[in-house]
Amino acid sequence: MSFADGYLAGSTISGRLFAEKPDKNTGIIIIIPAFDEHGIIFTLRSVEKCQKPPCAVELIVLVNAPAGSTDEQLRQNERTAAELSKWKPGNSNNSFNLHYYDTGLRNDRQWGVGMARKMAMDEALRRFNDIDNPGGVIVSLDADCSVAENYLLEIYNKLYLEEKHKACSIGFKHPLGGDLSADVYSAVSLYELHLRYYYQALKHTGFPHVFHTIGSAIAVKANVYAGAGGMSKKKGAEDFYFIQKLIPAGGYFYLNSTCVYPSPRPSARVPFGTGPVISGLLEQLNQGYFSYSPDAFKYLKGLFSNTGFVYKAGEEEKQRVYMSLHPSLQMFLEKNNWREKLNEIEANTSSEASFVKRFFNWFNMFRVVKYLNYSHNEAGLKKIPVMMAAAEILKIKGSADIPGDPFDMLRLFREMESQA
Repeated sequence: MSFADGYLAGSTISGRLFAEKPDKNTGIIIIIPAFDEHGIIFTLRSVEKCQKPPCAVELIVLVNAPAGSTDEQLRQNERTAAELSKWKPGNSNNSFNLHYYDTGLRNDRQWGVGMARKMAMDEALRRFNDIDNPGGVIVSLDADCSVAENYLLEIYNKLYLEEKHKACSIGFKHPLGGDLSADVYSAVSLYELHLRYYYQALKHTGFPHVFHTIGSAIAVKANVYAGAGGMSKKKGAEDFYFIQKLIPAGGYFYLNSTCVYPSPRPSARVPFGTGPVISGLLEQLNQGYFSYSPDAFKYLKGLFSNTGFVYKAGEEEKQRVYMSLHPSLQMFLEKNNWREKLNEIEANTSSEASFVKRFFNWFNMFRVVKYLNYSHNEAGLKKIPVMMAAAEILKIKGSADIPGDPFDMLRLFREMESQA
């Protein structure tokens, strides 16, 4: 038996896609779901320019179409498949082995980017299982991205070779200039600033698992992928849910020494992510982009800073901690059966460190987002312009440099992450 036989026997959504067996030296397999994509060759050329790692590299493109796709979208899929067919015989210069599969129109009402990403990642797992390489790396990319020249080498050196590392979020930057309209780049600067403001604000709370969740910037070892039950099938935010399954296993890290460059183009093909956000912003760019209030993160910091204290604390001490929290957080904790959960965690741990670990496995990124949405939708907090929110976090961190331009503000937040 090989390491993933059990998963492949019962958890996949398709049979084997490719009869051709992988090179025994394969260490990295990149998967790309492609629906109504116009720039697949651009992405392939970017990967082709990467410095080659010592292992063999494969790239799997899964051309797919959900129910309700238009005739033009299906024709574009045909053009994509034709482009891939022409590319495969000789254009890759041995930098990677290309495989593509066209699912055709899927009548499954649940079909979406999550299912497509899962089918491709499952096939990558199957190929690593064929050569019994549990440490092989499955990389999730999108068909409208380019990558840094050291992309493959850094994945190889920092994830493939490092036994302690199991999976990672990869650094990303949306292009801030190019062939699209100025409004598109203004919109994406605000959206990315929101993502990086959220990262810094959550980090300031003391939350231990702060990571970006970008579907085009994730990598995971094959055995870890199988152990986590594979990619989520959700039509949107599948990347977010998948990462929540990976983090508790340990060894998850931020690979910020390389970069993915996702396209800032507007799109309505998926419910979440850059494309839909940019489409919405372009319709009301003069209103700006609103993000969570910094107060919400301040309230979370009050809870997280007391997490270790409540271990083995009496009911009176726990009540004192509870009463010190903001009412929005008190109400949220009550809705989530906080007292019962604390008692359950405490009954199954034998030290403060293990208690804290289990607490944050419960109050994970998913629950953080649930609180943020609850506090702003039902508990009186108001979202504010992202430039104001970002400026507030800079002040809290003691920065005297508060840029007034969104592009400058974004560059500053990018620099803060690069130094982490």
